[in-house]
Amino acid sequence: MNLTIYHNPACSKSRRTLEILREHGIEPRIIEYLKTAPDRDTILELARRLDAPVETLVRHNEDVFKQAAGSLARDDDALAGWLAEHPKALQRPVVVDEDRRKAVIGRPPENVLDLLPDPAA
Repeated sequence: MNLTIYHNPACSKSRRTLEILREHGIEPRIIEYLKTAPDRDTILELARRLDAPVETLVRHNEDVFKQAAGSLARDDDALAGWLAEHPKALQRPVVVDEDRRKAVIGRPPENVLDLLPDPAA
């Protein structure tokens, strides 16, 4: 299983999601997105893998978003570019199954279980 987690070690939900993966014997590739921010194209790809608009990846309660919200265009390209410049406003954690090209947001952390193989299968 080839998983990537866009991780913020200061976030309890992100830490718990990583813990769940490890409890299932999975060591994902970890991208600390505040240190290595995803670019616009990566954010657009994350949204495609979530099968959701880029708006889904925005943390609306972050001050940086609240300050910019009135002036932001709400189309995917514009929001993806803005998120690339303001990674603090990126929803966290995002876990990507690179093989199946699917992603989930770990809120709640148990969402990551949707990416794991069914033990009964």
